[in-house]
Amino acid sequence: MAAKKEIDAFKNMITEVTELKQVDEEELCKPIQPGRWSIREIVAHLYYWDKFNLENMVPFMEDKANLREFPDHDAYNNEGLEKLKDSSVYEIIDKFIDTRQQLCSSLEIIDSKDRFTIGSGKRKFGVDSFIRIFQKHDSHHLNQINNKLHN
Repeated sequence: MAAKKEIDAFKNMITEVTELKQVDEEELCKPIQPGRWSIREIVAHLYYWDKFNLENMVPFMEDKANLREFPDHDAYNNEGLEKLKDSSVYEIIDKFIDTRQQLCSSLEIIDSKDRFTIGSGKRKFGVDSFIRIFQKHDSHHLNQINNKLHN
């Protein structure tokens, strides 16, 4: 099983994003800085990567597996924002919450001793190191969100 500490930290983003439901929609749709994404777009981005991992990575995490490469980040980010362009910020928040819960449940049952590679890389990952990649990603975007809302 994945380390409880890693899963709990990853689940924490659910709480953080849920709190955004208390923020006015107009504020969530303003860019965090000129030429940058809005909080709505950041949450959509997080959701779309969770969806990718849930569908394309987690089901194949087993010992000695070679998982597919991550898609081109810019193209995938643009695809996600395009697919969610007609969704309200609160719908996107709900999608994020549901998908992150499913992702955490799926990650929890993976044996932490299993090692796998991603794409053509030689580096071996375990479920815990995989989660830490996305915890750092969460942290980066959470800092952006908090800076926008509290400064």
